[in-house]
Amino acid sequence: MDRTRVVIAAGLAVVLIVGVIIVSLVFGSGNDQAAQPETPPAPLRTGPVPLVPVPAPAAASADCATLIQQVPATLQADKAVLTKAALAEPAPPASVAWTDQRSDPVVLRCGLEKPAELTPTTQNLRAIDGVSWLPVEGPGSTTWYLADRPVYVALTIPAAAGTGPLQDISTLVTKTLPKEPS
Repeated sequence: MDRTRVVIAAGLAVVLIVGVIIVSLVFGSGNDQAAQPETPPAPLRTGPVPLVPVPAPAAASADCATLIQQVPATLQADKAVLTKAALAEPAPPASVAWTDQRSDPVVLRCGLEKPAELTPTTQNLRAIDGVSWLPVEGPGSTTWYLADRPVYVALTIPAAAGTGPLQDISTLVTKTLPKEPS
């Protein structure tokens, strides 16, 4: 009689283990989310965007005034629409920033000095919508320098924003600034 109980208990244990395995396979263990925790969204940034002043001898030029007056209220980034932001005082002249308040801003500066990286032998110019840009990589962002217009413009784009802002600003440059002869 004791042997019968042991066999029944062993059989029930096997059935119970098989049942747990089947239920786990069908309904999941629930640990999938624990293995890959979701990244919480970045905190909202509030207030004006602070910009460090840089030499911009042509910031007061008519070309910069025209460009700055025509900048769009929004730019399309990879995962968000960036909105034109207020700049902290004292704001550098001929500068604009766009942000979604969760990531670093896209910054446009007009009237800068010629970038040292732009030489007669520069090989890595990129044409975007008929506009020639020189990309200069930085930590977490790329600054694109306008290379074929009467004023130097820098567009700094965080890596997470993608190429949408560069395309939007290239379209604007084509409409507002005459191309310099090569």
